[in-house]
Amino acid sequence: MPDSLPVLVGIDVGGTKTHLRAVAGDTTVADHVRPSSGWRPHHPVAAAGWLARLVAGALPAGLRPSALAVGGHACETPRQCAQIRTALRLHFDAPALVVGDAELLVPAAGLDRGVGLVAGTGSVAVGRQADGTPVQVGGWGAVLGDEGGAAGLVREAVRVCWAAHDRGEPPEALTSALLSAFDVPEVPALGAALESAADPSAAWGRAAPAVFAAAEAGSALAREVIATGGRSLAALVTLLARRGAAASDVVVAGSTVLAQPPLYDAFTAALAESLPSARPRPLRVPPVAGAVVLARAAS
Repeated sequence: MPDSLPVLVGIDVGGTKTHLRAVAGDTTVADHVRPSSGWRPHHPVAAAGWLARLVAGALPAGLRPSALAVGGHACETPRQCAQIRTALRLHFDAPALVVGDAELLVPAAGLDRGVGLVAGTGSVAVGRQADGTPVQVGGWGAVLGDEGGAAGLVREAVRVCWAAHDRGEPPEALTSALLSAFDVPEVPALGAALESAADPSAAWGRAAPAVFAAAEAGSALAREVIATGGRSLAALVTLLARRGAAASDVVVAGSTVLAQPPLYDAFTAALAESLPSARPRPLRVPPVAGAVVLARAAS
C-alpha cells in the first residue's frame, strides 16, 4: 500500500461492543470488533487513551490514521464530545471528530439529514436543527428512562405484573416468564431482583426476550408493554421534530427493535399517527459505516 494513501478510521463504540473499520481508498485495511469494557466517556483523557490503544491494536504495523471519527456510547453533549476530541490530540496528529453513537446512523444510511433512532439495550434519538445544532432526546438509562429499549421494556413489564398482582389477578404468561427469567419464586421478589443488579441496563435487558415470548404466547400484558414501548420510541422522534430537527427520514437501529418485529411494527404504527411525514428506514449496514463517512468528511 502506498505510504501516501490516506487511512480513514471510523469507530462505533456501543454499549456492549466496539467496531473499528479503517479504509484506504476503496480497500478495507482493518475491521475489528471487541467488547466496550473499559470505555469511560465521562473521563475524556481516559476515553482518548482507550481509543488510541484500540487503534494501535487494530491497524496494521506502520499505519496511522489520516482522519478519525468516533461515535461513542454515552457521549451525550457537545461539550463532552469536544473534550474527548481535544484529548485525542495527545495521541493523533490528524483531524478527529467525536459524536454520540446514534449520530452514525444517518450517514451510515447514505443520508445527509434525518433522525437516528436506537433501541437496543437502551433507547435514544438524535437529530440536527436547521443550523446544524445537534439535539438528543432519551438515553437516560434503565433506571430513569430508555423506554422502548430492552431494559426499559423489562422494567415496565415488571411494573404491570406488580399492578396485576395488586389487583388480585392470577399470574399470566408474562408473570411466569419474568419469574423464570429472574429465577425468583413470586411476584414481590421481582423488585429485589431488579434492584440487586450490579449493571441494571445489562441485567434487565437480558430478560427482554421473555417479554416477547410471553406476547407470542398470548399475554395481553406483554402485548401492551410492547405497544407502549413502540409509542415511546415514536414520541422521541416526534419530540425531535418539535424541536426543529429534520425528521423526514428516521434511520432505525438497535438489537431490540430490529430483531423484534412486534416492537418495530408498534413503533411504525405510532409514528404514522404522530408524525405522518416521517419515513422509517431500518439500517441494514453496521453503524461503523457512518463513522467512516464522517472520517472522510473530516479529512
